[in-house]
Amino acid sequence: MQESPVLQHRGAPADEPPTRPHGDVDDQLIGEVPFRSWGRYPLYPAKLVSLNWQDDFPRVIQQNAGMPGGALAVGMGRSYGDSCLLKDGNLMVATGMNRLLSFDAASGLLTAEAGLTLAQLLDFAVPHGWFLPVSPGTKYVTLGGAVANDIHGKNHHLAGTFGSHVRRFTLVRSDGTQMECSPTENSDWYAATIGGLGLTGVITNISLQLKPIVSRFIDYEGIQFHGVDEFLALTEQYQHVEYTVSWVDVTSTGKNFARGIFMLGDHSKIPDKLTRSKDPKLVFPLDAPGAMLNSMTVAAFNTAFFHKQIKPRVRALQDYEPFFYPLDKVLHWNRMYGKSGLLQFQYAIPWESAREGTIAILNEVAKSGLASFLAVLKAFGDVPSPGMMSFPQPGITLALDFPIKPEKSFALFDRLAAMTLDYGGKLYPAKDARMTPAQFQKSYPEWQRFARYKDPLLSSSFWERVTQ
Repeated sequence: MQESPVLQHRGAPADEPPTRPHGDVDDQLIGEVPFRSWGRYPLYPAKLVSLNWQDDFPRVIQQNAGMPGGALAVGMGRSYGDSCLLKDGNLMVATGMNRLLSFDAASGLLTAEAGLTLAQLLDFAVPHGWFLPVSPGTKYVTLGGAVANDIHGKNHHLAGTFGSHVRRFTLVRSDGTQMECSPTENSDWYAATIGGLGLTGVITNISLQLKPIVSRFIDYEGIQFHGVDEFLALTEQYQHVEYTVSWVDVTSTGKNFARGIFMLGDHSKIPDKLTRSKDPKLVFPLDAPGAMLNSMTVAAFNTAFFHKQIKPRVRALQDYEPFFYPLDKVLHWNRMYGKSGLLQFQYAIPWESAREGTIAILNEVAKSGLASFLAVLKAFGDVPSPGMMSFPQPGITLALDFPIKPEKSFALFDRLAAMTLDYGGKLYPAKDARMTPAQFQKSYPEWQRFARYKDPLLSSSFWERVTQ
């Protein structure tokens, strides 16, 4: 067993205390300041309190006892809406709890504090020949956030969600109660906390099973497709490949409707040098003008993106960074949506309605005049999620980013949400800023049972919005 007292911020001397994680996060001061989610909407004032040690949480709660607003532990703020916000509350920033506690190089079992980011984990694990079992589209999220949202990735159809690979974690309640949670120990709290949006308590440390790799490279293949039916055929054909995901053009109509690129890959089996990734150097420097992203510019981008792959099918060896985290190479890329921010919409529609619902929603987006160039289409598999409130379900998921234009985008989101529920689907809390109480409660019928596990002193703006 290899032990490490702390996984330092890159470049920090070993004798310095833990620092804030490197990566793409809006600088925040501890005190009375607005805390932004990645969508930068809504913007709420909150008191920020730093959690640096595993026993900080009960002390912070005691110090703030009787103060209005409640509390919520947060990490990198990469949720898009208000699930990581608490208006006029106390946000406990946990990125200081970023120590690597233990690692078994033979089995790949890693235990770390919940404020460790996936980027920091990869910096350590990849040179040792291990990789994340499930990864989202950004590595700048914390382990605690990955569990709280039970994140999914390109391999959901084979590996399930992140929570499926969490062997155990420690949960601390506001009254100081500490529980070890696993599939066999306090299993009800284990299920409530995975996908529980940080509301059952504060996760202090997590044991995660990693997967072995021998190379940084991915055996990549990109295949052009035209329409939802071709996407579904490719999904069926390549269900044995570990990673599959598609970019889809949501601006084109007619013969180019729902054209896209189906991207698949497996970890290369040819041994190669395993090194840490370099820090990103590109930064989106300022808030873009609100008019920069419009139907014409996004349509032009989508056409160029589709045709940049000159051949209908390409194969290549690709480093894991651009395969998993293409947007992470540009820090603060959310600024390109302007000062008003962005909304993300993501649904999961079950197979019985998935084709019809996806075609209908893509048509609605295409005719709306609002354009999304970060449109991701994927099939969810039937690996059951361990979390009581987990988002994925077997079927199709579609994620869309839109600049906020209140006179248009809010109405579009309302229509898309209603259509999703009409097709038996559900919406993703980690991406949501508009879900109504009725929509949430229909999407998550277990919410009242989950509420029994909620810590009485913890809340979020999302929870207050969708349950009251």
